[in-house]
Amino acid sequence: MRDDRHSERGAALLTVLLLVAIVGAMAAATLEKLNLATRQASNAKAMEQARGWSQAAATMALIRIEAVLGQDRSRVSLVGGWSDRPFPLPIPDGTVTVRVHDGGNCFNLNSLVVQTGPDTYGVRMPGVAQFARLMRLIGISGGDSIAAASADWIDSDNAPIAGGAEDAAYSGLQPAYRPADTLMADPSELRAVLGVTPQTYDKIRPFVCTFPTTQPARINVNTIEPERAALIAAMAPDTVGVEQVRQALLTRPDAGWASTNDFWSRGALAGAAPGDALAATAVTTQWFALVTDVTIGRTSLRQTGLIDASQAHPRLVARQWGEGG
Repeated sequence: MRDDRHSERGAALLTVLLLVAIVGAMAAATLEKLNLATRQASNAKAMEQARGWSQAAATMALIRIEAVLGQDRSRVSLVGGWSDRPFPLPIPDGTVTVRVHDGGNCFNLNSLVVQTGPDTYGVRMPGVAQFARLMRLIGISGGDSIAAASADWIDSDNAPIAGGAEDAAYSGLQPAYRPADTLMADPSELRAVLGVTPQTYDKIRPFVCTFPTTQPARINVNTIEPERAALIAAMAPDTVGVEQVRQALLTRPDAGWASTNDFWSRGALAGAAPGDALAATAVTTQWFALVTDVTIGRTSLRQTGLIDASQAHPRLVARQWGEGG
């Protein structure tokens, strides 16, 4: 009898200990989920605040660009040191930094086509030739076929141009996919074009952009860096060399040139035959690039944007979000 009572007590004790262990495990799991939910809510709140501050910073950037344009509507130069100079915005719980620079000194990939109707596009052969020449000038092999394939990627038909690539060329890949047949929204889409390797993309990326229009970019000779002289030389039909353009840019007046004729008729470019490059250059800027970095606690957010300054007041026409860096 006494042994039975001891056994019953031992079993009851084991049961109680087992229940305590189970309840403890459940409590620990619940507490962990609660902590995770709390962190997620905190991060979501911080990210929402970061987006709000980033949008406010974009508004400040528009005001700054309007001030730059207000100095002299006939030309945009680097006077005042505004280009890519970070300026902070004071916020109570973190930091915000805004930078703007001339975003139009690039080759607009969407200028490889012309709009032929509502949401339909045809190849613009002069643009293909200029893109191919740009790649040759910066040392990319196979530029002719890449340029043609890039145009076919955007145009609306399924008939490849000479050296290009349409559906049939991509259907045999692993995995198979199809061209977009519409304007590129971001230069990173170029990585999907047939013939573009990671090394090719890394080399061409600093020279290309995607505007929400098929109009070719006009390079501002007053703001472009000399090391990107190939952008201007690529617009000329093998009549102007990269070194010629670079030397001309190195002699740029502090206030910039008053006209493109001044740029093309003096110094290293005197007597040059610019051809289409004359119309592809300008002393004003339509497109500005925006970068805002927001840090709130351990949350960082970067916004990049494209600003159209062709109207009376600049406006933000595109933006992308990502982690700060």
